[in-house]
Amino acid sequence: MTATRDPRIDTGAGLGERLAALLATTTAAASDGDAPMLVSATLPAPAADPVSLYAAAVEVGLEAALWLRPSEGSAFVGIGRAWATEPSGDGRFHAAEAAWRALLAGARLDRASDGARGTGPVLLGAMGFTGREPAADDVWAPFGASSLVLPSLTLAVSPTGSTVTASVVGGDADPRDLERLWRSLLERARELAPSPNGIVAMPVFAPLVVADEQPSKDVFKRLVGMFAGAVGRGRIDKVVLARRVGMRSPVELDVVNALRRLSVSAPESTTYAFRRDGRTFLGATPERLVRTEGRTFHTVAVAGTIRRGAGPEEDAELGRRLLASEKDREEHAIVVDAIRGLLAPVSDSLEVASEPGVMTLRYVQHLVTEISGTVPEGHGLLALGERLHPTPAVGGDPRDVALALIDEHEGFDRGWYAGPIGWLGADGDGELCVALRCGIVDRTRATLFAGCGIVADSDPDQEWEESRIKLQAVISALGIPGEDA
Repeated sequence: MTATRDPRIDTGAGLGERLAALLATTTAAASDGDAPMLVSATLPAPAADPVSLYAAAVEVGLEAALWLRPSEGSAFVGIGRAWATEPSGDGRFHAAEAAWRALLAGARLDRASDGARGTGPVLLGAMGFTGREPAADDVWAPFGASSLVLPSLTLAVSPTGSTVTASVVGGDADPRDLERLWRSLLERARELAPSPNGIVAMPVFAPLVVADEQPSKDVFKRLVGMFAGAVGRGRIDKVVLARRVGMRSPVELDVVNALRRLSVSAPESTTYAFRRDGRTFLGATPERLVRTEGRTFHTVAVAGTIRRGAGPEEDAELGRRLLASEKDREEHAIVVDAIRGLLAPVSDSLEVASEPGVMTLRYVQHLVTEISGTVPEGHGLLALGERLHPTPAVGGDPRDVALALIDEHEGFDRGWYAGPIGWLGADGDGELCVALRCGIVDRTRATLFAGCGIVADSDPDQEWEESRIKLQAVISALGIPGEDA
């Protein structure tokens, strides 16, 4: 007996009807209130390749976001913008959470109560490293100080299936237009989907070459020496020094294929992309800032780095060397102790692994320590993110002294680099990662970022080499590195 497919699930048919029915029942209530009302409907969705759906949205000029973790079988694709909160400054976490809660307070949500984590309306975006508004001529200008967006359409993928959520704020959008858009993007995504064995190859591009970098190699090494000296004199325990590298290509860079390569080469990492005004911020980060499920949270300390070996035996030897390295263990312990100190005052329970392990990525290996616990009601994802950011893994310790040194000497605005990126659901569950292994792509130009933790034993030449290796993940996904890349 052949099973009959339900065309409503295959295409999302009925999504517009559900949304229209909700809107019809909320018109009077919305007109009586001062704030716009969120109306959202969720239906089961067919299997779709997340990168292809993201590509289909970009093709027609829509704002889009991708959040993909292949090892867990989970993903989000956000399309369009129904609503956003984009606060700046030190209070941006609190302001964003308050705005989201206010929107949800009067919302009409049509979704399954037993849906998978992330089912229904979600925010996708970033909180930025410093919360400062970027200059108008900076590459970060389209992204803003922070930006959490409620997409008009959201595909949520989990190991148990997929859903599509349509959201309208204010009642101006035609829900049937959203359904038609969803069906057309889904069809185009099927055309763009990779072959069954996956796409990891890409056209042979001319080399990417360095166009500019801040700080320069000589200045970077001088700063490493200066920061290491400050640590040695007891002024500071650790400071993270970053590089911003501008690269150019004679042909337009293939963002979609770069995302495919990142997701295949680093399936245990989170591959992400945010498209704003023709520019794409993308990367594949191995570092989780915090993940919440009800009152339970999970985070991880990642610090201490060594390269990959040429084979399994050398890999294992390098991993043992990393675990035995006093410099790397010191750098890692600073991060673990700082996270413990930040979370203990707000935790009902806190568990920290007794010893670090080794995380193996495509180009590097890191020391990692898993940390988890529970918090009282009211300490949500953004509140925990505000408390943790920036960890010593991307800022330093003590935090205020390290950030002052970074601000004075690094020479560029980090923007969203090393800041919290992620998603937040209507039920309060969500995840923030640290935006690492990343860059901004604008047609034939890419601006890439990488940083290194500086402690007393840091060697300028070794730190430069570590930063170069960290850049390779995105460089190799985008094209062929030139001799100076």
